[in-house]
Amino acid sequence: MQIGHAMSLDRLEGVLRRFRVEVQLFHTGPLCGSESFDARPGRGFLHVLRGGGMDVQQTLPGQPRTLSLSEPTLLFYPAGAPHRFVPRAGAAAPLLTCAAVHFEGGTQHPLVAGLPPLVVLPLRAVDGLQASLDLLFDEADHVRCGHRLLADRLFEVVLIQLLRWLFDHAAQAHAGPGLIHALSDRRLARAIVAIHGQPGHAWTLDTLAAEAGMSRAAFTAAFRDHMGRSVGDYLSDYRVLVAKRELSLGRPVALVSDTLGYASPAAFTRMFKARAGQTPKQWAMRA
Repeated sequence: MQIGHAMSLDRLEGVLRRFRVEVQLFHTGPLCGSESFDARPGRGFLHVLRGGGMDVQQTLPGQPRTLSLSEPTLLFYPAGAPHRFVPRAGAAAPLLTCAAVHFEGGTQHPLVAGLPPLVVLPLRAVDGLQASLDLLFDEADHVRCGHRLLADRLFEVVLIQLLRWLFDHAAQAHAGPGLIHALSDRRLARAIVAIHGQPGHAWTLDTLAAEAGMSRAAFTAAFRDHMGRSVGDYLSDYRVLVAKRELSLGRPVALVSDTLGYASPAAFTRMFKARAGQTPKQWAMRA
């Protein structure tokens, strides 16, 4: 069973339809003084520096403590690492449009773990981004019926365009092993999209290698290199994420077990407890 040719492969849809991401505008306009952004579980930040200059102060592994920005730039903090904006002396006041990004499942969202802690990207680097930003700024800057809701949706478009760019420039974005890095490989992406599309299918190493169009040995090595863990571990962990979402919606354990292709609720419960440290019923009671 082939999910599709590489040219038509959608690396985002399966994840984003099952594990939602919401983007909410919270600021548009000039930065008149310093502004700090604190970490909060499950919340990231997406900032657009539209003009002016500013320094970004932060403490992130592998990142400078201060970034000096002087051109229109997009800053994305997927996990919401603490940071601070300070206007640059002698530069025009920075003009910003900012949003909070809420990942369903927080840090367990499949995309979050595979993203670098910070993406800094000049707006000119992403083809087609300016048209979306023009629409976003027009809605964000004018108070009229539904302008905030429409701005949120347009910010989601900007986020999707950024994620597309990351898939094609994972090394440039310094993405470490994880989903983004793995989906940047078209062969691995075919197998991962298959898992995301049908997590309850009876996948084996052989059938997933066939999806990727690779030998079993080559697929196993490439998957571990790009994802940072084995195929079996990723498949089991993804099924646990799907199960948690279904359980949080009130689905019975037996139904979730059947949906994920387990022979019995007992087999599903054993797998879930081994990966999550508690039974599905225990998890559902605490969710």
